[in-house]
Amino acid sequence: MRLELRNRHLFVLDILALSLIPALALTLRLERLDWWPQTSHALFFFTIVALSVKLPVFYGLRVYDRYWRYANVNDLILVLIAVGLSTTILVIGFVSFYALLERYGLAMYRTVPLIDGLLTCLTVAGVRLGVWILYQSHFRLHRVIGGRRVLVVGAGMAGNLIVREMRANPQLNMEPVAFVDDDPNKIGTYIQDLPVLGSSADIPGLVKQHRFQRIIVALPSAPLVRRQEIVALCKPTGIPTDSVPGMYEILAGSKTISPLPKFDINQLLRREPIVIDQAEVAACLSGATVLVTGAGGSIGSELCRQIARFGPKELVLLGHGENSIFEINLDLGLSFPTLTTHPVIADVRDRERVNRIVEQYRPSIIFHAAAHKHVPLMEANIEEAVTNNVLGTQNVLWASERNGVNRFVLVSTDKAINPSSIMGMTKRLAELLVVAAAHRTGQAYMAVRFGNVLGSRGSVVPVFLRQIAAGGPITITHPDMTRYFMSIPEAVQLMLQAAMLGQGGEVFMLDMGKPVRIMDLAADLIKLAGLELNRDIKIVYSGIRLGEKLAEELFLESEHYERTKYRMIFAATNGNYAEAETVARLVDLASQMRGAQARVEQGRVPLPPFSSPSLLETAFERN
Repeated sequence: MRLELRNRHLFVLDILALSLIPALALTLRLERLDWWPQTSHALFFFTIVALSVKLPVFYGLRVYDRYWRYANVNDLILVLIAVGLSTTILVIGFVSFYALLERYGLAMYRTVPLIDGLLTCLTVAGVRLGVWILYQSHFRLHRVIGGRRVLVVGAGMAGNLIVREMRANPQLNMEPVAFVDDDPNKIGTYIQDLPVLGSSADIPGLVKQHRFQRIIVALPSAPLVRRQEIVALCKPTGIPTDSVPGMYEILAGSKTISPLPKFDINQLLRREPIVIDQAEVAACLSGATVLVTGAGGSIGSELCRQIARFGPKELVLLGHGENSIFEINLDLGLSFPTLTTHPVIADVRDRERVNRIVEQYRPSIIFHAAAHKHVPLMEANIEEAVTNNVLGTQNVLWASERNGVNRFVLVSTDKAINPSSIMGMTKRLAELLVVAAAHRTGQAYMAVRFGNVLGSRGSVVPVFLRQIAAGGPITITHPDMTRYFMSIPEAVQLMLQAAMLGQGGEVFMLDMGKPVRIMDLAADLIKLAGLELNRDIKIVYSGIRLGEKLAEELFLESEHYERTKYRMIFAATNGNYAEAETVARLVDLASQMRGAQARVEQGRVPLPPFSSPSLLETAFERN
């Protein structure tokens, strides 16, 4: 139930109370109830005059302009001033004109205006304090219990405001549990019913003891160095930590408030995130030379960060976009200053260039993450999809075989299963090329299939977040569309674990639980943004796009799959592989198409038709 007690309601309550208070004041003055016959005229006159004085004073001092739901001490002081001023006027008036009023039987006892003033103050202030208490009680009854447990660092004004906001907005799904503060006078006390458990130095121990799920550093007036020290102290706990900027920083422009909601992406998985066996991965990667293609992408860059943690000898960052490679190389240099990295700008469609790179650095492991992945875009750019995803994979495999690369891991997708899109078809062909290379060489060449990776570039989550920031609506293709989801760290960990598990020719897949409706994902994002579906943000349906399915699959009917020694990872084996002749024809046709496209753009020749779908279908019929 929404509580909506407005100032007009308070005005009516004031009139009723102020009409009765003079009679109560007279009763208290005489200490009896049998005063009616003798003083009724005087009491009626005093009541009319008191109302005529008090209400204009209250209006003049803007008592009825206050929003008493958020009343504070200053608002109560205003009530005291208004009552004090009106009482002073009444006392002076009735004392000064006492003799004149007595002549007409309208004089009132001199102490009654004072008693009336005290009662008015208690009543008016009490009603408004009651409104505040009523709202606070309402929010406490309806606040989230069992939401994400929050530790607030700083029990000052900013920390108190944050606690009030969390309690006033249950849709945030955040439950303030405790404070920490470096003021020794606050430690051991309770503020807003929350204990101040200790100082900032106690944070790591308190997180383990009380199972906090989020830390908010509410010290906007503290020096920047001190705030950075506290954030660094919170970092080893592994839970999300946010620092509240000072208002002066926002006004000065040094800090901004992003319209995009910030939250832990794992909350969208609807299951516990999966963690790999790091000891086994470390044994393989430590001291190794590793090459990552597509190193500047969302998957590739996170892969590089996680590989760097295991201390490889060298890390080769291969990508086509110079800005993204520059960024990941800079990031690794700051986070892992002792790591040797080699940023390389190259197109995987250039076979000789790729071969020279592999020949130069001699990696023992290659992670092939370079690919075009956007389904609708690839439907409109078939030749780019084929040359990049198929020819690119073939080139990297060719260079790997020629230079004795021991392990090769391809990033694939669940869209490669019974593909309905050009992108899915090209990724399936890439899988088959890897399987064929593994059978041909006996090396540990394998693929990993991803579901939809939450938060990756161009994925549904960033798109939805931008739509939420713009005020909606969120666009969904179909209300019944479902997808399997995994986080970027999970996707990367699957690649690392697969590199250790694979013997050659396998396709690995993470157990991602049950598929999630895209509509439910959108509703979760709206809730995590602190908004309400259909009140703040609406959902509209645009229809299924070309190449899309309502639901994805994880395995082919012809594939044999089983769980590995890690229960959450499946391995599928399939003896079929793409015929080199078919792939060569397909790639050659796509390459011709790219060249023709370039000539068309220069105005030389008309663009010929591209018949790759039929050729793709031929490849799948044979495999």
